Amino acid sequence: MPGTIRLYLQDDHCVDATATVVAVRDAALAVDRTCFYPGGGGQPPDQGRIEPVGGPALEVVSVHAGDDDLVWHVCVPPPSPDIVGRPVRLAVDPVRRRALARYHTVLHVLNTIALRDYGAWITGVQIGVDYSRIDFKWDGFTTALSAELEDKVNAVLSASRPLRSYYISEDEFRRREDLLRTLEVRPPVVQGRVRVVEIEGFDAQACGGTHMPTTGDVGRFSIFRTENKGRINKRLYVRLDEPVPGAIPGGVGNLF
Repeated sequence: MPGTIRLYLQDDHCVDATATVVAVRDAALAVDRTCFYPGGGGQPPDQGRIEPVGGPALEVVSVHAGDDDLVWHVCVPPPSPDIVGRPVRLAVDPVRRRALARYHTVLHVLNTIALRDYGAWITGVQIGVDYSRIDFKWDGFTTALSAELEDKVNAVLSASRPLRSYYISEDEFRRREDLLRTLEVRPPVVQGRVRVVEIEGFDAQACGGTHMPTTGDVGRFSIFRTENKGRINKRLYVRLDEPVPGAIPGGVGNLF
């Protein structure tokens, strides 16, 4: 069976689509194409609804990618096997998607500055809708650096730099160590290609998540807590304020 076409990889802001159910397994269903992000890179999966034509709506509570290249949508109530072959409407929760995309975008800015200016590699990430945390292997980090990091990150955000994504071959990726931000975890290779997300004039890194159209759509960044998670492993908790309407150019739309 062909794998699920992942619409979010072409448009980070695709939150509505039509599809056909191709399989049902336990409480989950798979479709031929989806706008639901199945999670990865510290970003949790999307939530939302699936509405079969002529049938009751199903709540999507989780999503995951299977070894069969299908994207499975865990639903409440569980879908009936009779739904296979039927058309459905997919609707991602747009408020939650936008919140996760804002935090994923700002963490690209933060991890680039951390590696470029301080030699700090990512050791863990957990993205949320109200705040996020990121762990670094960072020898010499002090809480006094928080204000310096905030200033540097907010300077990039206020510049409203556009984002774009594209694919490179696996061979090219292996030659581009500059695209990595973690020492141990490698991004997925799909059909011999790796997806790259670029912030124009600032950074490019391998990533399969969702992001905002420009850094100006992110809001203002702050670090509200830090923790030591070992001798040189530091955890930063970060928060975003909403962008002020009209103060920073850019808006939600197609990334490409």
